[in-house]
Amino acid sequence: MFLGKHHSTIDKQSRMHIPSTARNFFSGSVYITQGFERNLWVLSQNAFEEIYKKITALNLTDPLARKLLRIILGGAAILDIGANEEIVIPEHLRQFAQLESEVVIIGQGDYFEVWAPEIWTQQETDLQNADLNIDRFMTLNLFNN
Repeated sequence: MFLGKHHSTIDKQSRMHIPSTARNFFSGSVYITQGFERNLWVLSQNAFEEIYKKITALNLTDPLARKLLRIILGGAAILDIGANEEIVIPEHLRQFAQLESEVVIIGQGDYFEVWAPEIWTQQETDLQNADLNIDRFMTLNLFNN
């Protein structure tokens, strides 16, 4: 499981170094796609296949299901992990997530998110609003008593 917040860089050839704590979690290749916010998802093969199964099981006559397919699968790519523990982020995904030289990597268990630092700061500020979190997460039943 990959957790935590990490900082990394992207060089002029669009190579991003994977944090050392994630190197054992991912092997050989990873899947990358657009996230729901202005971020990217980097997933193991197993995690991507689980999402793929769920998305392709949706009713394709539903316009919302087709949009979800386009978001997740339309811009996705399989990336090899280089000898220096790096991946090359496709240009269209870099542009979508507004990635430049610095990035923030957020562990999400089976995958991680890649954020531009400025956008992550806005997201993190929202996530740290304790009063708002009580209202927005109370219906999720995280702790069943």
